[in-house]
Amino acid sequence: MAELKDKVALITGASRGIGAAAARSFAAAGAKVVLAARSTEQIEAVAAEIRGGGGEALAVACDVSNYSDVKAMIDQTLAFGGRLDILVNNAGVIDPISRLADSDPEAWAKAADINYKGVYFGLRAAIPVMQPQGGGVIVNISSGAATGALEVWSHYCSSKAAALSLTKCAHAEVADKGVRVVGLSPGTVATDMQVAIKSSGLNPVSTLEWSDHIPPDWVAQAIVWLSSDAASDFAGEDFSLRDPDNRRRVGLPTG
Repeated sequence: MAELKDKVALITGASRGIGAAAARSFAAAGAKVVLAARSTEQIEAVAAEIRGGGGEALAVACDVSNYSDVKAMIDQTLAFGGRLDILVNNAGVIDPISRLADSDPEAWAKAADINYKGVYFGLRAAIPVMQPQGGGVIVNISSGAATGALEVWSHYCSSKAAALSLTKCAHAEVADKGVRVVGLSPGTVATDMQVAIKSSGLNPVSTLEWSDHIPPDWVAQAIVWLSSDAASDFAGEDFSLRDPDNRRRVGLPTG
């Protein structure tokens, strides 16, 4: 991934799991990395780790459900790296896991604000930066839940479906302007989110064992690959890591 050297990559939800793994993978590819999360303690630690390894990294506090926060995050990225080449809209929540009739309206709406509006806010703030500089890549973390309904996940399924639609809409608007927008549906990943799902005991996903989930590093590798020119033919699509052919292209095990 020599082409990513000195590129500026911004990852939301970077305090742990997929986001933290992606930050490390971009740094390993030579990119300058900006890690964003609502609180800075964990992202500061990951950023320090990257800097200790000779990389360049910045930790930025950002609540993606707040547009002013997202705009400030982009501005801090530009001050740090001078440009924005890659945005990974990764921030997302699975709580509150509950049936519609029992759900807390405020908590349900907050999940939608993060999982759906957070993607819109990222697109809205990044596209006007990427177009004048000649291009960029935006990777929106998607989910099989975007196209499948599961009980007690109404907030998650519907917000991921909306985010997938945003990926396609953004592609229709900016593909001819040098900005590539792509979705990544990783399947189930061994992160804290799966701990919450397992604890709920509700719907088939909660019955999976930890060994059934892929490691965050695999998803990070896919994110970095999707940010390269090798993945240009997937622009506007939802790239699924459940597909053996897609895993093969990324360089991941297919079994």
